[in-house]
Amino acid sequence: MGSPVGEQGRFDTEGPQHDVSIKAFALSKYDVTSREFTVFLQETGYQPAPCDRLQNMSWSSPGRGLAYPPYVGEPPRWPAVCLGWSDAQAYVAWLNDRVRRERPGLVSGDGPYRLPSEAEWEYAARADTVSARWWGDALGVGKANCNGCGSVFDYRYLADVDSFAPNAFGLYGMLGNAWQWTADCWHESYVGAPTDGSAWMDGACVKHVIRGGSWSNLPIFVRSAARSGSGAEGEYDYSSLAGFRVARTLP
Repeated sequence: MGSPVGEQGRFDTEGPQHDVSIKAFALSKYDVTSREFTVFLQETGYQPAPCDRLQNMSWSSPGRGLAYPPYVGEPPRWPAVCLGWSDAQAYVAWLNDRVRRERPGLVSGDGPYRLPSEAEWEYAARADTVSARWWGDALGVGKANCNGCGSVFDYRYLADVDSFAPNAFGLYGMLGNAWQWTADCWHESYVGAPTDGSAWMDGACVKHVIRGGSWSNLPIFVRSAARSGSGAEGEYDYSSLAGFRVARTLP
């Protein structure tokens, strides 16, 4: 886990490289989509906080089965963004409640669904590779959506979750398009990080880890090891560009 010292674009927060043991787990093929998150809001009336308070950019959930994404006319298969870590956790809790209702007795504890740990996310993003990106060290052309990735979406807007080829694990959009929340609290390095693949939850935890980069980021952020920390309040962060995908604990 992490990047070698000589990797182009590397940040100090990506080290030191270390070995991690990962237990089997499942990860959703795509980011949670705008349509899927809208269904959650329609059923629950949950109201996310604005991701940009200056522009009052947010999801709208007025109740009565109504809900609207941040952008007028937002395509249903865009990744759901403008979401904080707690919004992702609220969606996961709702998903687990549905499982308990529809399959009583099948789920024990909080439920099988959760956010992936940062270690699980990187394992899934790499898809058995050690290069900077799952397709190699070079950026190439049209491999992802970012500011300089050479696609028709470059630094313009989001793309549908299945707009680019999947990695070797069959996962779409692990790099670029939208940042993805993980369960972990933010730490400035991997010194003291767990080696069992679990989420690193100690410390102040005012920020959580996001991975993958987004459509507005330069290519150096679109690497398997690139990472950042984002919080709901305070200094400018990437939450307006952040979404998530769902992991599942396996027996």
